Amino acid sequence: MSMETTAWMQLHSVMTAQQERRPFERATLRRIAAFARPYRGGIVRFVLLGVVTALLAVATPVLAGHVVDAIVSGHDTGAVVRLSLLIALVAVAEAALGVLGRRLSATLGEGLILDLRTAVFDHVQRMPVAFFTRTRTGALVSRLNNDVIGAQRAFAGTLSGVVSNLVTLVLTLAVMLTLSWQITLLALVLLPVFVVPARRMGGRMARMQREAAALNADMGTRMTERFSAPGATLIKLFGRPEEESAEFTARAARVRDIGVRTATSQSVFMTALTLVSSLALALVYGLGGWFALRGSLEPGAVVSLALLLTRLYAPLTALAGARVEVMSALVSFERVFEVLDLKPLIEEKPDAREVPEGPVAVEFEDVRFAYPAADQVSLASLEEVAVLDSRGGSEVLHGISFRAEPGQTVALVGSSGAGKSTIAQLLPRLYDVDEGAVRIGGTDVRDLTAGSVRATLGMVTQDGHLFHDTVRANLLLARPAATDEELWDALGRARLGEVVRALPDGLDTVVGERGYRLSGGERQRMTIARLLLARQRVVILDEATAHLDNTSEAAVQEALAEALQGRTAVVIAHRLSTIRAADQILVVEAGRIVERGTHEALLAADGRYAELHRTQFAEAPTV
Repeated sequence: MSMETTAWMQLHSVMTAQQERRPFERATLRRIAAFARPYRGGIVRFVLLGVVTALLAVATPVLAGHVVDAIVSGHDTGAVVRLSLLIALVAVAEAALGVLGRRLSATLGEGLILDLRTAVFDHVQRMPVAFFTRTRTGALVSRLNNDVIGAQRAFAGTLSGVVSNLVTLVLTLAVMLTLSWQITLLALVLLPVFVVPARRMGGRMARMQREAAALNADMGTRMTERFSAPGATLIKLFGRPEEESAEFTARAARVRDIGVRTATSQSVFMTALTLVSSLALALVYGLGGWFALRGSLEPGAVVSLALLLTRLYAPLTALAGARVEVMSALVSFERVFEVLDLKPLIEEKPDAREVPEGPVAVEFEDVRFAYPAADQVSLASLEEVAVLDSRGGSEVLHGISFRAEPGQTVALVGSSGAGKSTIAQLLPRLYDVDEGAVRIGGTDVRDLTAGSVRATLGMVTQDGHLFHDTVRANLLLARPAATDEELWDALGRARLGEVVRALPDGLDTVVGERGYRLSGGERQRMTIARLLLARQRVVILDEATAHLDNTSEAAVQEALAEALQGRTAVVIAHRLSTIRAADQILVVEAGRIVERGTHEALLAADGRYAELHRTQFAEAPTV
């Protein structure tokens, strides 16, 4: 490895490493050791392989010197051939060990990435909905990608690098001192001229790299916003193409400028270090040649010293930056552990029971609830704020009590923000109540297994979310073992069969991000088909027709009638026309149930429900 290549690697290491300097607790190191424990055999083999590779790296320059001595001394050609073959064997062994080491490194590194990513992914899935409503998705994904990979470097590179570089350094110095202590000391004196510029320029380059990353992110964000379907539509309706182009050009120009500055700085730095390395070699050849001509040093030793010089700077430079790499890896581990240390607010009890078989009732008993504070469910680094808000949430539900008997439909109506959706979210245990109890089949949901709650209760929300996948995959989310016949049956009952048959690939048609290739009504009917396929006994409809036109609403209402048949249902409705047949209507205002009864009884009472009804069905004034 040439000295300029080594310098570039050192520069890149400093540029990309995170410059953290805070102490780490032993607990962090113990947790790292716990993750590394399954790979301890591979780590030992990896380190030993690095030691053997270091021995071979020092052997080649020594053998090359012997070849020169054999030629100068006029030995028979057989000695030269044998030494040359030995050098060739060492080169083959180095190459083979290099491939083996790379495979072992990849096995360790990728295995650790898999373990860390799986641990973070599984843990995040257990977090409450409040966590996802506060966290930036990009920051969370970064923990699964950048930080996990940063942690992996400690195993795949830094660990073996430190050991092999130490071995290489000790062996190289020992051999060089044996050959010529004067030249060796000269090489060590010149080392700061080689390493110091790398570290100083590395800091400057790191700042430019961060600036370039920020400018690229800024430009990328603008492109992402403008190239999305809603963003492109908005620009076509209200935007000014000339101003948009000028703004993008200005951002792209800043990216260009920082790129030119970075490339120029890199070139100057590499040219200077290449010059330093050439001067160092010139000194070795000059001083070594002088010693050789005086008879105090063999010609072959001069060649060996010149080759060993390149082997000396490589480990010294790498070890100079090892602390930065180790700290960077530890910071990445700590950022991963930071997510793993967030305790889920909702945990399944060890002795949790299954939901009873058969039709089940749903009951709320004196339920009081406040949304959790930010510091209970999130991290400042995931929200891009300095400090999380530690204030407790205000109570939003105040003594909610009602019961839906098996097969009955209970409707929740009221003003926006009254607490209707909050009530619906407590039933599938997206949140836990602060006081009171929510029961399914007579058992508190906190005493039930999460799997049996999911199998019993289905929910359709107003946004009708679908994944960027096929129709089939979106439906199989409800019941993975369902047959095509069952899928078509659910689609038909959801009044969507003909629509899907008309799609280019039928069940294998990709619906697009969030299902945007389908209309709003079709997306809602897809979610209803998913509900029908799951065959759940309790159904929650959270304003499932709120944003639909009359035609789409009619189709969805037919599908909903099919979905609700024979099931216990809690229906949140904005349009009162959709819940007239409910067995019980609850009027919710400011987190309290202020009225309850049937449609006719509530109209006759002439209270809040009647007021909502008059407002919604008032005839438009004539002009």
